[in-house]
This record gives sequence, structure tokens and C-alpha cells, in this order.
Amino acid sequence: MKYKILGRTGIRVSELCFGTMSFGGDADEAASAAMYKACREAGINFFDCADQYNKGRSEEILGALMQGEREKLVITTKCFNPSGDDINARGTSRRHVTRAVEASLRRLKTDRVEVLFLHQFDHRTPIDESMRALEDLVRDGKVLYPAVSNYAAWQVQRAVDIQERNNWARLQVIQPMYNLVKRQAEVEILPMAEANGIGVIPYSPGAAGLLSGKYAGDAGGRLRSNKMYEARYGEGWMFEVADRFAAFCRARSLNPVAAAVAWVGAHPAVTAPIVGARNVLQLRDSLAAVEVAMTPALRAEIAALSRTPPPATDRLEEIKSPRA
Repeated sequence: MKYKILGRTGIRVSELCFGTMSFGGDADEAASAAMYKACREAGINFFDCADQYNKGRSEEILGALMQGEREKLVITTKCFNPSGDDINARGTSRRHVTRAVEASLRRLKTDRVEVLFLHQFDHRTPIDESMRALEDLVRDGKVLYPAVSNYAAWQVQRAVDIQERNNWARLQVIQPMYNLVKRQAEVEILPMAEANGIGVIPYSPGAAGLLSGKYAGDAGGRLRSNKMYEARYGEGWMFEVADRFAAFCRARSLNPVAAAVAWVGAHPAVTAPIVGARNVLQLRDSLAAVEVAMTPALRAEIAALSRTPPPATDRLEEIKSPRA
């Protein structure tokens, strides 16, 4: 396992981050403990969570598992989604964010989290209000580094500009969706992060299992039974890419899950892909990503299997006939 500097924080995190969304849901306490142990044995010190995951149960399980080695870990959590029946128990208002973090810290049995993500962009709350909420938590020592997830590039840049103007703690990490069939982040999000020195920990590197090879020739399984994943990965061309990718991996004796994760991790803007699993057996394929020699040439070959998103200006002629 290699380690990278997270944004401009100076702290080193493992090249893979483990996402705990399955804790308390698809994985019971025993399965969660086994995966946590496997991650630690593999050298992972970076764990991602959210208050939304299984109604807080994921945080509770992670909090119990990390007792005794808290100082060795870098922990993230998120807030935005409803945390109760109250009409204000949601969003990124200062009221909700401060209360959500206090509840997360209780569940995690810790006095702070290294990284707090605002889980989604809140169209009802001005960005400066949300950034002030993060600043208050940093000053209180409950959050060390502010972060956002699922924000557009302009939203992140706007937030950074507000923080710098007010001399507030700056966004250090973003969490976009990124994989071989979801490459929109390449257009503006990843270049923006590089330009600002912001760490990037993308989620869904395996496209919810689509790139695992198990759906070859069959657009079924979880991608059809789960409405969210069906909407996200239900287009026919995505399954065509997945089939080509599976064949490519077979021809080169590559584990498709490991290769998919390694492909994401090899982008120069990416700090650590977030990997998740329901059990240790499934987790092993993702952990094997660190053993894939993802050279620039191999990464380009894999990228060619998928659609390259158009540039931000939509001037395709400059891709097809680049200027000298």
C-alpha cells in the first residue's frame, strides 16, 4: 500500500479509501468487522462514512471498530440528507450542519473527524452560509478539513473563493463520482481540483459492479433492482463498454474490479478511490488494485474502450485537430 498527501493538509492517506456504506446494511456487524480487519491488514488508514448510511448505523459500527487505534486513522463523514422528521433536519444550513456533526461524533465515539463532506449541493442555502458552518466546526476542533461531495466544478470554485476572501479554512477534499462509464469529472472537476491543490476521493470506481464482468451480456442484477443504480448505469452503451472492458481484462489476465479501481486511481488528480464491499471475498478484488501496474499506456488503452466526454467549451475540433 502506498500513501499520498491529502490535498494541502500534509497528512498521508492510503492510496485506497474504504467506504463503509455497507456497514449495518448489506454487511452485519461480523462482516463489517472482518472487512475492517482486512483493510487494516492491507494498510488502509482512510475510511469514509456518512450520517445517512443505514440511518447512522454505519457510523456506530465504524466507531466501535476503530476504538484503540483512532489516532492511526483518517476518518470522513458527511451530512446533508434528512436526519429526522423535523423540517430543518436536512440541508447545509449552519443549524443542521452543526447538529448533524455533533450527532455523528457521538455515533463515531470520537471528538473530531478529519474530513467533513457536505454530501450534496444545497440549492436552498447560500454557499457562504454553508462555508461558514464548516468554518465554525473547524474553529471548534470538531472538523479538521472542510470538504464537499457531488458538487459541480463551479460550485467548488465558488466555495473556495468565498473561503479565501474571508480567510476561512479552505476546502481540502472533494468526492465526485468517477469511473470508466462516468467520466464527466474529467472535463472540469478534476482539472479544477488539480489547479486548487484539492484532494479527490472518487466513489463508485467499479460503477456499482457494472465493470466487474459479472453482467457480461446481461443488463440485470442489482443494476435493475435498485432504482438509483438503474438510473445511473442503465444506458445500453454503458453495458457495451462493460462487455468490452471485461473482454480486455480477460485477454490480459487482469481482474476487472482491480483494473477498474486502478484505472481511477491512476488519474493524476485522484488521491484515493473509495472502494466498498459486502464481504471480505468481494473486498479482496478491490484491494488487488494496488498490484495492478496501471501505466499511462494501459490507462489510455482502457480509456479508449469508453466514451471520452467533450471538452468544457464543446469545441470538439480542438480535440480532433489539436493546435501545435
